[in-house]
Amino acid sequence: MLDVQRKVVVEEFKETCLNQPYGDAWHHISDLAYKVHPYQWPTIGKVPKHVEDATMEDVKSFFFNYYRPNNAILVISGNIGEDKARHLTEKWFGDIPAGVIPSRNLPLEPPQQKLQQRINRAKVPNDALYLAFHSPSRTHADFYPTDLLSDILCNGSSSRLYRRLLKEQQLFTQIDCYLTGSVDPGLFIIEGHPAKGVSQKEAVKAIWKELEEIKSTPVPDRELLKIKNRVESTLVFSELNVLSKAINIAFFELLGDADYINQEVEFYRAVTATDLLRVANQMLSPANCSELYYHAQEA
Repeated sequence: MLDVQRKVVVEEFKETCLNQPYGDAWHHISDLAYKVHPYQWPTIGKVPKHVEDATMEDVKSFFFNYYRPNNAILVISGNIGEDKARHLTEKWFGDIPAGVIPSRNLPLEPPQQKLQQRINRAKVPNDALYLAFHSPSRTHADFYPTDLLSDILCNGSSSRLYRRLLKEQQLFTQIDCYLTGSVDPGLFIIEGHPAKGVSQKEAVKAIWKELEEIKSTPVPDRELLKIKNRVESTLVFSELNVLSKAINIAFFELLGDADYINQEVEFYRAVTATDLLRVANQMLSPANCSELYYHAQEA
């Protein structure tokens, strides 16, 4: 069974990371951005050999170290009473013994001191570029202004990068901005595909021009309110689905307090234009950036 699953995962690695255009982007980005923290390791492994070399002892050790009731968070969401929920939980999980959970002492990634760059010549349809900035952890107060910054830059047709660089100047055919939202400090990513005839140098220069503007000029109140309203509506609608609610509660409990689910909207509402300016200047600098470029080659 282990041999079969090893082959399945190796084929998944080849299909999604090696054979799919830009599929290895996160392998390059995590290698550029992280030198100490385990986030440098993609979940599937850095190379197929990491999967091929997994032994039965490796698998058993991992399972019995981490798949223990005292290392689990169970959320039951839906039309069920507390008594029945407790009864079924005891029935299905009660006889599983607890374990000794390894302590989680992960090394802190030191501040990045200089621009990291990598050019990857690959058989991809078009050139592409990625800018990755170290960003706050999910529990840090600055996560919320950072998240709003990503939306102001590129969330929807009226966002800055989409409207100015894609629609008006037609420098890109695709552009996006998002956070990894990692438990430990993560990454703030801008990715784009330059339009035909637009050099990567010209494209990345246009992105940096927009970043310098958001670092020097406060976001207007109307623009900030608009993006806050969008975030709030997304959060409210996500709670209408019982599965989404259960997942969110479990995640916030993992972060330390399930009640965060009731406080998130207020955290976003409290963000000011001054907060955005401060966070942008702290984060969006060349020294804190890892740039990855794909140069398309003929197949």
